[in-house]
Amino acid sequence: MSVTAHPTSISPCLWFDDQLEEAAAFYVSVFPNSSLGHLSRYSDAGPGEPGTVMAGDFVLDGITFRGINGGPQFRFTEAVSFEIACRDQAEVDRYWDVLLADGGEESMCGWLKDRFGLSWQVVPTRLYELVSDPDPVRAGAAVQAMLGMRRLVVADLEAAVDAATGAPA
Repeated sequence: MSVTAHPTSISPCLWFDDQLEEAAAFYVSVFPNSSLGHLSRYSDAGPGEPGTVMAGDFVLDGITFRGINGGPQFRFTEAVSFEIACRDQAEVDRYWDVLLADGGEESMCGWLKDRFGLSWQVVPTRLYELVSDPDPVRAGAAVQAMLGMRRLVVADLEAAVDAATGAPA
């Protein structure tokens, strides 16, 4: 007997109280290569108010997300976050500022929560290079510097690494 393989598709599904439509529009405005997909609305059959959004799809930088308005029973936690690998400080600053706007909260080590409570890691790719340095003193200095930061600042990370090894700043 021959079995035909079917490709599996895995995508994140985000549970919102009732802000899916607002959140999806916001996220699509933040990330390149993004778009809103179909939004399903409640009918008279319920359980939500007719015409309000029940579920929907959106694409963020080429990744498809599904969202539902499931009510207040569940909230986002830092146990799940989305990492944004940024090529430079300008990109870190842009994402950091826009995701914090209108009620977001800073955390440590490049983490933040946006106004919807979703956790993001805004990380310059230079951090990966510094913490992976084959010299354990340099790598350790990068980690220690990162642990003391909220928004990650490439120049400060590099200065900490240079100071640890006596390199000129």
